[in-house]
Amino acid sequence: MSRFTEIKEMNLKTLEQYVPIVDRVHGASHPEFHDVRKVFEEINLKLKNTEEDIPSLDDEFKRLRKITNNYTVPDDVCESYEAVYNMLSELDKAYHD
Repeated sequence: MSRFTEIKEMNLKTLEQYVPIVDRVHGASHPEFHDVRKVFEEINLKLKNTEEDIPSLDDEFKRLRKITNNYTVPDDVCESYEAVYNMLSELDKAYHD
């Protein structure tokens, strides 16, 4: 099993739960998170609708790095927000290794 598949299996369910909640709670003060949610949903769709172990996600991760300033966690957010950025960053790193 690839490192990416391992990380995906470890984090995907949690991300599916956290991303919509964090978007609802922090979206007003952090509108960039709406974009994070949109890109995450694109990634999730690709992961679920492919036969490949690792679909092509270069563009999505590139956009996430830009939106999140390389997964820099804002000072005024909850642990769930931070967890989302950490899991996405881990997934991104595993994808590129």
